[in-house]
Amino acid sequence: MMNPNASLINHHSFILTGIPGIPDKNPWMAFSLGFLYTLTFLGNGTILAVIKVDQSLHEPMYYFLSILALTDVSLSMSTLPSMLSIFWFNSHEIPFDACITQMFFIHSFGLVESGVLVSMAFDRFVAIRNPLHYASILTYSIIGKIGIAVLTRAVCVVFPVPFLIKRLPFCRSNILSHSYCLHQDIMRLACASTRINSLYGLIVVIFTLGMDALIILLSYMFILKTVLGIASKTERLKALNTCFSHICAVLLFYIPFIGVTMTHRFGKHLSPVVHMLMANIYLLLPPVLNPIVYSVKTKQIRSRIIHMFQRRRNRT
Repeated sequence: MMNPNASLINHHSFILTGIPGIPDKNPWMAFSLGFLYTLTFLGNGTILAVIKVDQSLHEPMYYFLSILALTDVSLSMSTLPSMLSIFWFNSHEIPFDACITQMFFIHSFGLVESGVLVSMAFDRFVAIRNPLHYASILTYSIIGKIGIAVLTRAVCVVFPVPFLIKRLPFCRSNILSHSYCLHQDIMRLACASTRINSLYGLIVVIFTLGMDALIILLSYMFILKTVLGIASKTERLKALNTCFSHICAVLLFYIPFIGVTMTHRFGKHLSPVVHMLMANIYLLLPPVLNPIVYSVKTKQIRSRIIHMFQRRRNRT
């Protein structure tokens, strides 16, 4: 690993960091990391396969869940190359352009996931507020347009970020504090003013993720108001139960995001281990746990998965 105090001009590469205090080429870390990625791909792949095969799951709720699963897989694929290169092959160096590309995809899919969670909140709102018109409101065409809009918004918002980074001169250390490239992490290594980068990052957080969180909160306020107006206690619980998995997915995304944002902006005095832990939780935990939550709490998916495994066991 390169000397942190080295003075370099126009870096052609960055040095990624593993977990402080733990040897990078550690078989236990490599195994744990491989296990997490395997769970991510198997879990989300199972969700996608079950929804595709079972005609009864061809409903708006499950189409949005499919988009969420695809987003989680894409987000994991964005971090996979650099994480494996460090913990499996002890290779820390990443070319400048490759780092910028990884940063673009990580932030883009992060915004896509936030947009998908908003779409799923709207889906639950329509299903509970207007159950008789649910299928007519959320048609295949509308779901497709929502998906395209979410992806387009993410790409357009993140598109300027690589150019804002490339305009900066780097004449200090080229050692990043994470195992992958993030805008705020690269930005801190610049030896010129990063006010524009910081301001743009703040605007993006407020007007995309902040607005998304507010829309989700308002959606659930209307959902709760509707549910409380249902006379039957059984029906109230049934309606709320359809929202539980989505609420878990929202918490799994936004709580780590708030944590990593706060540590980057206000936790410069904290241990590097804290920064690394928060960033890894933010990017690795939701893709692993989302399919587990939906498999456990969604009866249709759970029963289909059980049926699929029982059929395979009977064949053998």
